[in-house]
Amino acid sequence: MNSLDGIRVLDLSRVLAGPWCTQTLADLGADVIKVERPRTGDDTRSWGPPFLQDEAGHDTAEAAYYLGANRNKRSITCDIAQPSGQALVRELVRHCDVFVENFKVGDMARYGLDYPSLQAINPRLVYCSVTGFGQTGPYRERAGYDYAVQGMGGLMSVTGERDDLGGGPQKVGVAVADLLTGMYATVAVLAALRHAEKTGEGQQVDMALLDTQVAMLANLGANYLVSGQAPGRAGNAHQNIVPYQVFEVAPAADGSRDHLILAVGNDGQYAKFCSVAGRPDLGADPRYVRNQDRVRHRATLVPILQDLMKTRSKADWLAALEAAKVPCGAINNLAEVFADPQVQARGMVTEWQHPLNSGLQLVSSPMKFSATPVRADLPPPLLGQHTEEVLGELLACSAARLAELRSSGAI
Repeated sequence: MNSLDGIRVLDLSRVLAGPWCTQTLADLGADVIKVERPRTGDDTRSWGPPFLQDEAGHDTAEAAYYLGANRNKRSITCDIAQPSGQALVRELVRHCDVFVENFKVGDMARYGLDYPSLQAINPRLVYCSVTGFGQTGPYRERAGYDYAVQGMGGLMSVTGERDDLGGGPQKVGVAVADLLTGMYATVAVLAALRHAEKTGEGQQVDMALLDTQVAMLANLGANYLVSGQAPGRAGNAHQNIVPYQVFEVAPAADGSRDHLILAVGNDGQYAKFCSVAGRPDLGADPRYVRNQDRVRHRATLVPILQDLMKTRSKADWLAALEAAKVPCGAINNLAEVFADPQVQARGMVTEWQHPLNSGLQLVSSPMKFSATPVRADLPPPLLGQHTEEVLGELLACSAARLAELRSSGAI
């Protein structure tokens, strides 16, 4: 049994933010019906290379991008630009608890699939709209993409090397505005489902990438609002904690530069670090005893630590610091991540028996429950694979009705 057994989601979203939300709901046990355009499907099916390779080593039509955001779903095709496709969606909504879409503001109303229209059909429906800028405000009709939102929402102003060290604006390596919007949307949908259970009333959830990006500024947003001073880029250093950054250490065995992360989170850990480093004087220096003083004297302390860290190898530092319970870590590439014994022990890779490749490996859900484990089903291997199954199950569609829908272009 899964946590969301009995919850059915009609998912008209594509690319990442919406599919990340619905994939999480599917992991929790919801029956997620992914509605895709006939012939082309979700845009990300073609966002490669890399593509999934078949047993002979040839590229298939399934991009890794798509496979990473659509597990545990059923795929049907439906052309909502066709009146018959719109009517089909309205029929399906009667049998669903949640509706998720990420079309531009106004598109759903033109198709007769906006919240007021569908709420009249199913008053308990939780209707989640995911857009770049939300349903209100002067930017509501703009298309919003993760990259642009990282810039507009302030993240790129605090990401990248310091300007005085030759740095400039830098986006995060993964689409964090999309991913966090998907996660916030998941939380909001679950809360709205709880409300619907208690009251019988559904509601619309209005999720915007820009809102999420502003919210996830977290302590840096609070820093600005409290002080009136906008924090700048700090490279790999922390804005509010010292020493909390990447340090170069002694060269690796092959002579290449090597690094580690030192993440001293409190004054006790700083004192332990100074002991491990053989510099108790730095731990007793009144300029550095408290974190607030270390932050104020960052410019004098960090250069001392940079020279000190270069005196020992990464392995030496990691062993000594971990023994002293001083937070630290290596900087792994993805090959090292997936070879890490902790990552393996936590089951963060799942192998699937995909019809095109029996050894497909994908990242697993990070959620772990003692009583209601997450589901573990493939992303829909084929576009529209479950169309007949879903329409027969929910709408009792006959062969004649299916043929009619195909001839009209609805599926």
